[in-house]
Amino acid sequence: MSADDKKGKKEIIREKMIERQGEAKVVRKIVLIVAIILLISAAAVIGGGYFYINSALKPVDPDNDKPKQVEIPIGSSVTGIGNILEENGIIKDGRVFKYYVKFKNEAGFMAGEYELKPSMNMKEILDSLKTGKVMEEMAFKITIPEGKQLEQIAGIIAEKTDKKPEDVLKKLNDKAFIESLMAEYPELLTKEILAENIKYPLEGYLFPATYPFYKEDPTIEEIVKVMLDKTSSVVKEYHEDMEKRKYTPHKLLTMASLIEEEATEKVDRDQIASVFYNRIDTGMPLQTDPTVLYAHGEHKSRVLYKDLEIDSPYNTYKYPGLTPGPISNAGVSSIEAALVPAETEYLYFLATSTGEVLFSKTLEEHNQKKAQHITNN
Repeated sequence: MSADDKKGKKEIIREKMIERQGEAKVVRKIVLIVAIILLISAAAVIGGGYFYINSALKPVDPDNDKPKQVEIPIGSSVTGIGNILEENGIIKDGRVFKYYVKFKNEAGFMAGEYELKPSMNMKEILDSLKTGKVMEEMAFKITIPEGKQLEQIAGIIAEKTDKKPEDVLKKLNDKAFIESLMAEYPELLTKEILAENIKYPLEGYLFPATYPFYKEDPTIEEIVKVMLDKTSSVVKEYHEDMEKRKYTPHKLLTMASLIEEEATEKVDRDQIASVFYNRIDTGMPLQTDPTVLYAHGEHKSRVLYKDLEIDSPYNTYKYPGLTPGPISNAGVSSIEAALVPAETEYLYFLATSTGEVLFSKTLEEHNQKKAQHITNN
């Protein structure tokens, strides 16, 4: 190859390198421009979202004090209440209302006929819904605390309605009544509640809450349906989480009830849930004392070794996995723990006399804590 040919090739290579460098510069400019555009767009979206949410939390019309009659049906979910308020022009956006309520951890909204104004701010609206400032005067209310069992709930209903507890309980377990409820609430009350080993079909399904009644003498059927409406609305809020875990309402309420019965005010329920799930995953029985007491049908402060011998599918010392059904009514915090447990390696927990719950990874560690906090008490 001659010197001229070599020189020509070098020139060609040099020209191509210059061309590639030019292309690279163009590409870098394009990438930079696109990145700037994306950043500006993101900033615009975030800024726009902030201003939108801020605007949605303000009164619809600060100058409009004309009251509107707004009905909040019994059993309405937060989503449902938000939609009703938006449709009536009391708030600007039902979705913003929903997330605001969850962010503020607000609860305890009461059903009824309200007089609300477009000039009201979000706090005034929430306060009205929580204090029950309704047009129609309430005849009485029934409060069902968390962790109550069906026999106890029957007693509460009886006390408020001048009925005998045994008559209320009999109605709550009447087969024809149960089947009529199953037809009315097919997504909530499935055939699982009529399984052979179920003690009470409606156990765990009467949601803990305060229920206002505007009639002096509602029937047991009417009272139960109000409570089932509430349970149904709560369970629907967690539909997506239930699908992820492949949970039916029955299985969810069963797990939640076990968590509810073991929880104290000083413990995070999601950690108790983690122990139950870890035990199930490793094939260990749950061995939770409240299930033994439920099997015996009695309440007492301490479970004895002889109590553990009862042959019942509700006895989680003898039978692995969950109980056939709920053993009490669980609140929202226990339901959420059942769906989103903490990620731990704990296999044991121990409740002390002060209400503190101690968690352990091994049996040896658990026994040490038991000797220190229980045996010596």
